[in-house]
Amino acid sequence: MQQSDKTARQLYEEAIASGAGRAFGFGKRPALINVDFQNAYTRPGDYGSAYEGHPRQIEYVNELASLVRSQGGPVVWTYIAYSATGEDCGVWNIRANSPDAIQNMKVGSARSELDARLQINRERDVLLNKRMASAFFETHLGSLFTFHKIDTVIVTGGSTSGCVRATVVDSLSRGFRTIVPEECVADRHESPHFANLYDIALKYADVIPTAQVIEHLRNRTTVKENAT
Repeated sequence: MQQSDKTARQLYEEAIASGAGRAFGFGKRPALINVDFQNAYTRPGDYGSAYEGHPRQIEYVNELASLVRSQGGPVVWTYIAYSATGEDCGVWNIRANSPDAIQNMKVGSARSELDARLQINRERDVLLNKRMASAFFETHLGSLFTFHKIDTVIVTGGSTSGCVRATVVDSLSRGFRTIVPEECVADRHESPHFANLYDIALKYADVIPTAQVIEHLRNRTTVKENAT
């Protein structure tokens, strides 16, 4: 095992600067999964479980959602919420039992509600109450993406070291080109955030600036409009 005095951020930045492997790139049919943008994680002033992301994170996510939606792709918003007893949380409820513990995010509670700043099309978008880390675990996303002929999955949200990483790994495992817009994912502390971005960039997805993802999607929209 190699040893280093470098921080996780430094290792990540060096990996990105060196190219971090050959890019998967975009395919022809993108979908967007926005992982757990619920108050429990996006409102640091209200909940101990919340954390700060990039200042423009939600703004960027709203733009990505609009672009993917305009091209007919699925826009998925996941959130975590459990029953009043928390028994459907399963083995996860063993880890802690504080007010901020995961099994205490109840269905219908303010903690489980998606952040009001999100621009969600509730008639079209997919709102998914997931019970475990990955958005794909025991959900219908696989069959939904097959129906829509999806070949590319863009993943945003939090946390980078938890539900985002799990979703990214499952996305790649299902054969999707996977894209992570760097400013659109966040974690409680920068060390696990950058350590996991490092792994994701080297193994599982293209981690690229959000501006590049937006530019690609805008160009796709322009090409589609010109074709019609």
